[in-house]
Amino acid sequence: MRLVRFRFGDSIATGALDGNDVRVLRGTFFEDPVPTGDAVPVDDVRLLAPVLPSKVVAVGKNYPEHAVEMGGDVPEEPLVFLKPSTAVIGPGDPIAYPPISRRMDYEGELACVVGRIIRRATSEEASRGILGYTCANDVTLRDLQATDGQWARAKGFDTSCPLGPWVETEADPSDLALETRVNGEVRQSARTSQLAFDPAELVAFISTFMTLLPGDVVLTGTPAGVGPLDVGDAVEVSIEGIGTLANTVVAG
Repeated sequence: MRLVRFRFGDSIATGALDGNDVRVLRGTFFEDPVPTGDAVPVDDVRLLAPVLPSKVVAVGKNYPEHAVEMGGDVPEEPLVFLKPSTAVIGPGDPIAYPPISRRMDYEGELACVVGRIIRRATSEEASRGILGYTCANDVTLRDLQATDGQWARAKGFDTSCPLGPWVETEADPSDLALETRVNGEVRQSARTSQLAFDPAELVAFISTFMTLLPGDVVLTGTPAGVGPLDVGDAVEVSIEGIGTLANTVVAG
């Protein structure tokens, strides 16, 4: 099932994709949503970020080749950092290139959407607590990441976390193809089987020190091939069995 948040006219609602239609749901994805019986053509709605998380928990250096290109190895434990809820934008929304930076990079990633409260979970419990998966772009101000010593500005600026286009509840994350394109040119190409720590392991690890709430998002890391974005660039993150997240860079 593909779960969406969307704007239709002056209203924002949730729904499930059914062919070319969106079947409208009453309530959230996390509280036994009930179909209203209404449907609208998907071409008549604007898709939004599929969830509004209380937090985005991201993971660095989780693909071995990316760890090497960043000058290191995969850490013994997941390298975790936070992106605020205000960083989240949806499919088609502009990524604003802020004037505080001279180097902004794309980082295509598989994202987990948490479906229930998860705290001190095993990997098996964490897997059952994942609602589904979506595409993400961990947009990074690479120059500030290098100079600041911590990553709040580099990773947490407004529009730095595009998500979407929907939550796919039936995806098997064990071996999906991931591709990032800039202006149609492939820049990243990998499979999620290359992840050092798989999604369930990551969610379980994070839950040992931080309670995850329904709607929270866990970014699983980016593969090798990260690189710069410029104003006017169109960036797409495609994941097999999920979909394509597309955004354009504008001056911020």
